[in-house]
Amino acid sequence: SVIVFMVFAGAIGYYLKEFDQMLMWPMHTVAMHYPGLIIELGTGSPMEGVNVIIQMCLLGGLMLAAPFILFFVGQFVAPALTKRELKAVLPMCASAFFLFIGGAAFGFFLLVPSAVKMMIGINQEFNWAFRWSVESYYTMVTRLVLGVGATFQFPLIIVLLTWLGLVSTAFLRKYRRHAIVAIFVLAAIVTPSTEPLSQTLMAAPLIVLYELAILISARIEKRRERSGGAVIVALLALLPQMQRPAADIERARGPASV
Repeated sequence: SVIVFMVFAGAIGYYLKEFDQMLMWPMHTVAMHYPGLIIELGTGSPMEGVNVIIQMCLLGGLMLAAPFILFFVGQFVAPALTKRELKAVLPMCASAFFLFIGGAAFGFFLLVPSAVKMMIGINQEFNWAFRWSVESYYTMVTRLVLGVGATFQFPLIIVLLTWLGLVSTAFLRKYRRHAIVAIFVLAAIVTPSTEPLSQTLMAAPLIVLYELAILISARIEKRRERSGGAVIVALLALLPQMQRPAADIERARGPASV
């Protein structure tokens, strides 16, 4: 895992300018809709540029190496798991990876341009000069991409709690309104601004994922009920044999067994 992380971090350091242009894509895309607007990022301290480069290499290398690290950890843990646990863990790991990628892409391609557009509008409204620092911009991008990617994991946690029997579908449906309020509070924490549009864009997919988690949890409960019903039927079928006298059982075995 350490070797893979160092390889990706070194690759980002080698192609640092190309990686920087990719991270600047949201700002350049929004700036195209404002002809004549000049936005120049600057550093406010001698070490700010160095800190940003280190941040890009470390966080970028960690994100790119994450699938390989999860695979290595899975190889280490798999021999200690039962078949039933493997059937649950493998789909959840795959779902966690794709949910994180989807959340990170949603944050980078939708929320970051929306936040930049809102900030440009505020500066133009008050005739403020654009003196944004490099560190503040990359911190905003990192916070949105990683924060949204991590936030998209919460439906998986709900499904896991349902699979463990700690949460029921009835409970999730009963407290649906409370969950929606909590989602909007979480969206307000993750998004860098207090603009209602950005918070709504963040909260909408989370609400959809919450409803999807309820549907998956309902299927898990139905499957559990079917397996429980099968066990009850098997026990009822064995009950008459358990109630037979011992003499009948010995007679049924025949003289050879006696």
